[in-house]
Amino acid sequence: MTKAVDSPRDLIKLTHEKLSSDAVSSSVTCPSCGAISMFIGTTRDNFEDKKVIQLEYEAYVPMAELEMKKICTSIRAKWPTVRHICIQHRLGVVPVTEASVIVGISSPHRVESLEAVRFCIDVLKATVPIWKKEVYETEDAVWKQNKECLWSAGGKK
Repeated sequence: MTKAVDSPRDLIKLTHEKLSSDAVSSSVTCPSCGAISMFIGTTRDNFEDKKVIQLEYEAYVPMAELEMKKICTSIRAKWPTVRHICIQHRLGVVPVTEASVIVGISSPHRVESLEAVRFCIDVLKATVPIWKKEVYETEDAVWKQNKECLWSAGGKK
């Protein structure tokens, strides 16, 4: 395997297309790594006794991409053995059971990739300007704020 093929990659994608866990897994696969850890966040069908029919996401794309790149940089500083990082977030309508976000990270050993995936999704929810609207069966809709979000009352400073 040549060094160019195995050199670290940070892959960031914001898209209106359906996300694929297989594509994310393939994008972080590496012959020198024994671990690929992933997080897949999906649309659930309920929130506080209300039936959710879909989520709708909007983002300030240039800033969101910049913040996602910062997350990759932080991961590499905290876990230097991490090889590849892939962060994908869906925009627009996301029906129940479909993925809204997928994070995939490879490393030689599981501890680093598992810790890095958790860090990645936590920081993404706290810092990346992506907004979520829940649409309910009653046709009501509510823009939601992540409780982890740094600019919300519940966010950590």
